[in-house]
Amino acid sequence: MKYQVFTYRERQGGARPGVLIQARLYDLRGVMGGAHPEWRSVDDLLTDWSEAHPFLRELADDVSKKPELAEDALLVADDIEFLPPLTRCGVIYAAGANYRDHVEAMGKAMNMKLNLDPKADGLPPWHFIKAGQAALSGHKEHVAFPAHSNMLDWEAELAVVIGRKASNVSVESALDYVAGYSCANDMSARDNLKRDQVDVSSPFRFDWIGHKCFKGACPLGPYLTPAEFAGDPENLGIKLWLNDELRQNSSTSNHLYTVADQIAYLSARLDLLPGDILLTGTPAGVGMESGVFLKRGDVMRVWIESLGELETRLV
Repeated sequence: MKYQVFTYRERQGGARPGVLIQARLYDLRGVMGGAHPEWRSVDDLLTDWSEAHPFLRELADDVSKKPELAEDALLVADDIEFLPPLTRCGVIYAAGANYRDHVEAMGKAMNMKLNLDPKADGLPPWHFIKAGQAALSGHKEHVAFPAHSNMLDWEAELAVVIGRKASNVSVESALDYVAGYSCANDMSARDNLKRDQVDVSSPFRFDWIGHKCFKGACPLGPYLTPAEFAGDPENLGIKLWLNDELRQNSSTSNHLYTVADQIAYLSARLDLLPGDILLTGTPAGVGMESGVFLKRGDVMRVWIESLGELETRLV
């Protein structure tokens, strides 16, 4: 039986793990009773994923057959304050220019000749690192507009969460190291990438931290969907609406490098660990392509097939 896990803020202010089963939200610890007291967060589940996932799958099956058994743990959806699914995530690795349609659109918008098939030319994937837990924000969270930017952009992305240590793994086995998937929005301060006061020939002209890292810069959630229930990560619909206007509408089938390609490449450079997150690129339709950028009061919704919908409001 399919289940999805999430994290929410309890009335006392702490973070609690929850589980979604057949469109009903439950407090996970309440459903589990006294079982596995060491699993007090989604992060704890990830460190023990090989045992946690089969247990939760069976638990979801039991609840689906006899929902009355979990009635005391039922949550009121409208009352929940979602937090990012992970409360102590590892490194956030983010792929740049990894959708065929996005590369083509950006090339036209910026009058640049970009390679539409770098993999075929033998080039490896390209990644940057986005700040970890400090950059995450939860579903329906109000994120403060960064004071240092006037060109804030959106980027709907498939997020991959690592479930066990991956060291120099093959492309063929790479997906075995994935715990699950989530919706993400790689918000980007486009006017912070280049430092105009620095000479164009200087390697210090580019500022990826200012461009990609600020408080709430990576909305994530609402759920972590186990890989077993997510479907083919290379064939998922992905969309983003800005104030109810559809801006991005694509499929992960447009990936230039697959999720497996990226895991294999990164794991050859360093170990990927449980709780690490991989953002896999964004499709065409970002603001940079049209010169339209975000403003305070804007609401973005990221939807990914079989994973759910993530909402963010700028304030």
